[in-house]
Amino acid sequence: MNPLFRDMPTTIFEAMSARARARGAINLGQGFPDGPRCDRVIAAAARALEERSNQYPPATGLPELRGAVARWYGRHQGLALDPDEVVITSGATEALAASLLALIRPGDEVLLFAPLYDAYLPLVERAGGTAKVLRLALPSGRIDREAFDAAIGPATRLLVFNDPLNPLGTRAHPDDLAFLAERCAAHDLVAICDEVWEALVYDGGAHRSLMACPGMRERTVKIGSAGKIFGLTGWKVGWMCAAPPLARVLAKAHQFLTFTTPPNLQWALAEGLENEDAWIATARDQHQASRDVLSGGLAALGLVPLPSAATYFVSVDLAASGIAADDTAFCEAIIDRAGVAAIPVSAFFASEPATHLVRFCFAKERATLDAALARLGEALAVPGLLRG
Repeated sequence: MNPLFRDMPTTIFEAMSARARARGAINLGQGFPDGPRCDRVIAAAARALEERSNQYPPATGLPELRGAVARWYGRHQGLALDPDEVVITSGATEALAASLLALIRPGDEVLLFAPLYDAYLPLVERAGGTAKVLRLALPSGRIDREAFDAAIGPATRLLVFNDPLNPLGTRAHPDDLAFLAERCAAHDLVAICDEVWEALVYDGGAHRSLMACPGMRERTVKIGSAGKIFGLTGWKVGWMCAAPPLARVLAKAHQFLTFTTPPNLQWALAEGLENEDAWIATARDQHQASRDVLSGGLAALGLVPLPSAATYFVSVDLAASGIAADDTAFCEAIIDRAGVAAIPVSAFFASEPATHLVRFCFAKERATLDAALARLGEALAVPGLLRG
C-alpha cells in the first residue's frame, strides 16, 4: 500500500456519520439535507433512463447541461459564460481535484485559507504542490492582508478560495474580494473558487463570484455543485467554469479522473437549471427558516450560535457558551450522552486549530431539529454532564 494513502485519515464527516449510525444519533454533522426535494428534476432523471441514451456522454458534459449552467450564471450572477467554458464533473470534489492536478506543477505553492474543507490540503499535496495555509479571522472569516502578502513568494502560483465558507457560513466581504482580485492580477495567480454554496445565501443577499471582479475573468476557475443547488448530494454532479485556455487544460485532467458523468442526471439537471428558479428560491427560504429554528433553539438552551449568512450550517461558540470542553470532546459527549452528532471545527484546520467552535447542520426536517434540540436540552440540564 502506498504510505501516502495508508496514513491518510478518514474524513471527519464520514467518521462522525459512522458514529451517529452506530449510536442511533440524530446526525446534524454531515451536510446533507432531508429536503426539500425537487420532484420534477428527479422525475426527469428517471425518464431519461428510459427515453435517452445511457452510453458515454461527451467528456466535458452534455451540451444541454453546459449551456444551462452558463445561462443560469448569466441570470443570477451576471456572468457572461459560453457553454464551451463549462466542464461537467462528477461532483465538486472531482472538480477541485481536476483543477489542482491540471494547474499545479511540482513545487508550485498554493495559498489556502483555514478553516478549510478537508479535501484541499491532501489534493494539493498529491498534485505535487506546497500548501501555504493562511488563517482567516474568527468568526468573521476576513482575510489577514499582511499575512497574505507575506506568504506570496516566487513559487506562488495558485490560491483556493471557498465562498460562501464551510464551516462558518460566512460570505466574503466585498473589500476582501477586491483585495484578492488585485493581488491575483499583480502576482499572476490563478484562483480556484469553490462556490458550491452560492445558491444558499440568506437574508436577501446575493452571491458575487471572485470571477466577476476586475481582472479575474481570465484567471479564475469557478466550481459549482448541482447537488447543493437542488439538495441532491448523492447525485455528485458539479462543474468547472473557466476561460477557454484554462478550460481546455481542466478538461484534460478531468478525462483521466471520472472521464464523464451519468447522462440521465445531466439531462435532468439541465431541465432544472432552465426551469426551476422558483423552486430553488423556495428551497433557499425553507433552509433559512430551518437555520432560524436551530439557531433560536440553541440560543434558548444557553448556547451561543454564530451568525450564518449561507450554507447548511450554524456554529456554536463553546467558550462564549460557558463550556470548558474543546470541540472534539464536546462532539463526542453529545453523541454519547445526547444522541446528537455535530462536527468539531478544529477538523477544518491543518495546524493550530481553533477548538472552541462546533458546526451543526440545519438542513433537516423541523421534527428532526426539534428532537435534536430536546435531546441537547436534556443533556445540558444535567449538572456536569456537558457543562461544568
